[in-house]
Amino acid sequence: MSTGKIQFAELDGTFVLKFVGEIRLTLCSALDATIEKIFTALNFSSIVIDLTETRSIDSTTLGLLAKLSILSRQKVGLLPAVVTTHEDITRLLQSMGFDQVFNIIDRPLPKSECLADLPTQDQSEEVVKAKVLEAHRILMSLNESNREAFRDLVSALERT
Repeated sequence: MSTGKIQFAELDGTFVLKFVGEIRLTLCSALDATIEKIFTALNFSSIVIDLTETRSIDSTTLGLLAKLSILSRQKVGLLPAVVTTHEDITRLLQSMGFDQVFNIIDRPLPKSECLADLPTQDQSEEVVKAKVLEAHRILMSLNESNREAFRDLVSALERT
């Protein structure tokens, strides 16, 4: 059972994803579907990822966030913003190379009343495995440290 949630809002082409609590694999299918939705929007102008209420975030989620940044650069030529006010989360993002693919902001955003929770999505084990594999391959592409850290996991997933 996950003790976290992801909230989503869109206002005038700005998409906001807010991660609350412990963000784990169980939320990744909904996150991936939302990423796809963002890039089909005609009025897309910016993305903000709010991690100010995040207690922990797993590597699969980090990989999907890296995917979001890569798609943003490819499709509209901009780096999304990540807002984090917790030193441990900021350190984790920097260790993963996120300072190269996101604008990291270290002060909280104004409160948004229009955020809604992403719906849960039941996915087959194969679909979840494919998302985990994709997310970790993306993380590995960010830097050598990530390549070393996730090489064994990716190899194991590719064998199963």
